[in-house]
Amino acid sequence: MIGNSLGLQPVATRKLINEELDVWADRGVNGHFDHPLNRPWVSVDDNVLEQSARIVGAKSTSEVAIMNTLTSNLHFLLVSFYRPTPLRYKIIMEAKAFPSDFFAFASQTTFHGFDPKDAIIEVKPRDGEFTLRIEDIVDVIRKEGDKVALVLFSGVQYYTGQFFDLKRITEEGHAIGARVGFDLAHAAGNVPLQLHDWNVDFAAWCTYKYLNGGPGNIGGLFVHSKFDGEKFPRLAGWWGSDPATKFTMDNQFHGIPGAAGYRLSNPSVLAVTSLLGSLQTFEKTSMQELRERSLLLTGYLEHLLLELHKSKPHFKIITPSDPEQRGCQLSVLFEPGQMERVFEALLNRGIVCDERRPDVIRISPAPLYCTFEDVWKTVDGLKEVL
Repeated sequence: MIGNSLGLQPVATRKLINEELDVWADRGVNGHFDHPLNRPWVSVDDNVLEQSARIVGAKSTSEVAIMNTLTSNLHFLLVSFYRPTPLRYKIIMEAKAFPSDFFAFASQTTFHGFDPKDAIIEVKPRDGEFTLRIEDIVDVIRKEGDKVALVLFSGVQYYTGQFFDLKRITEEGHAIGARVGFDLAHAAGNVPLQLHDWNVDFAAWCTYKYLNGGPGNIGGLFVHSKFDGEKFPRLAGWWGSDPATKFTMDNQFHGIPGAAGYRLSNPSVLAVTSLLGSLQTFEKTSMQELRERSLLLTGYLEHLLLELHKSKPHFKIITPSDPEQRGCQLSVLFEPGQMERVFEALLNRGIVCDERRPDVIRISPAPLYCTFEDVWKTVDGLKEVL
C-alpha cells in the first residue's frame, strides 16, 4: 500500500537488467552500437519514450525526455522557464510542497538576486482546512498578476493527496503572462494527464513511485511542442545535440528541438532498462483503465475507513472526498503523538504504508497491483491497533 513512495518490482525487470549485464560482459563497449537484442545503448532511452509520452499526455515523444532525477530536471527547466525581471519575478506554489521543490525554487530566486521570502508565494489552505480550494489558487494568481514569472504546483500534493486542477491553473497562469509548470512526482502513473492538451509549459517527474522504475531511478521531463522554435537559454551537454553530429567532436552544439535538447549526458543503461521493465507492463493497459480501477479501490478504502471511524474516531481523512480531486492515495491524520505507534503496529502486521510528519499515514492502493483484499486487510489491521 505504498506505491506513492516506491512501487513494486515488475516481474520483467530482473530479466531485462540481467540481459544488459550479459551484453556488457560479452560485448563491452560495442554494446553501444552492436546490441544482440536491438537495444543499442547509444539510444537506450528511446525505448521508454513512447509509453512515457502516453502516460503524461504528451502529443508525441518529442515532448518528453528521460534523464537525470526530479529536482535536477526542475533546475534545468527553470533555466529556461524562470527568467525573472525586476518587476516580474515571483513564483506561486502550494504551501507545504515537498521540501525539495521549495529548496529548488528558493535557490533559483536567490541565484537571480531575489529574496525567497519576497519572491515565493505559498498558497495556503483556509483555516481549519487541509487542502486548497481552486478559487483560492485562482485568487492569488490574479491578485499577484504581472509580478508573477512562474506558477509551479505539484500535480498531486504529496502530503494530502490532493489532485490539483492542472488545466485551470495553467489557464489562469497564462492569463497573467506567467509560465506554468508542474512537479508530477505523485501524478505520473497515478492519474490521467493531458499535458499537451492542457497547454502546460513544462513538467518533471520521478519514475520510482507509481511508475515502478526502482529506488532512486531516472526522472522524466515534458516541454510543450509550442516552444520547439524558441531559442531559450538552457544548460547544454552533448546528449542534447543532434545525433547526426554528436560524434563529430567539433564543439558545435546543434540542439535537438523539444525535450530531448535538455539532455546533458548519456543515461544509465541499467536505470533506463529498469524503467522499461515497468513500462512494458503499462503497455498492457491504459491510464483510463487504471483510473477506473483506482477509483474503485480508493473508494472502497474510503468507505472502510469511514465505517471504522464510527467506532474508533481517532483519525480523519484529509484527502479530498471528491474522487476527481485525488489519485489513489488517502492521507489519514491521527491524533497528536499516535501516528508512529500506529505505523509501527501496522508494519509488524505486514501492512506497509507510509508515514509523513506531522501525524499522517498515507495509504496508497496502486491499481496496477493492489487488490480489494489488500485494502480490506489494511483497514482490518488498523482496526486491531487503534
